[in-house]
Amino acid sequence: MQKIKVLIGFLCLFTGYVAAAPAPAEKEVAQAVDQLTQAMLHLDLKQLDALTSDKLTYGHSSGKVQNKAQFIADLETHTSAFKTLEMQNQTVTLQGDTALVRNHFHALAVNSGVEVPTDIDNFQVWQKQKGKWLLIGRQAYKY
Repeated sequence: MQKIKVLIGFLCLFTGYVAAAPAPAEKEVAQAVDQLTQAMLHLDLKQLDALTSDKLTYGHSSGKVQNKAQFIADLETHTSAFKTLEMQNQTVTLQGDTALVRNHFHALAVNSGVEVPTDIDNFQVWQKQKGKWLLIGRQAYKY
């Protein structure tokens, strides 16, 4: 009888642990967001290209909207660059092969040579295409 109680207790604990653990797809999306963040910070053009959809729409908090080529070109030409960049307070919501990501964008940006402390919020849309999570949309906004 004691063994059954211990077994039931263990199963209850294990079930709670599994339920609390993030889903594997959520971890994959979070990893893709982190990889994109690091690619932007370290100007990894190959990784920027690999993590973004050819049909990307990238919205800035100023209202400026760019396609993939424009987004990458601004980083490549140092029109936009970062001394520091991190995404904070991130949430990931999955709906099939689409992930909705909200986070706080905290950075020391360098825009046309001028350092600009930046704190904005982001809404990103990621889609799983051919087994990879790609950014298809992003809109930043002032919080």
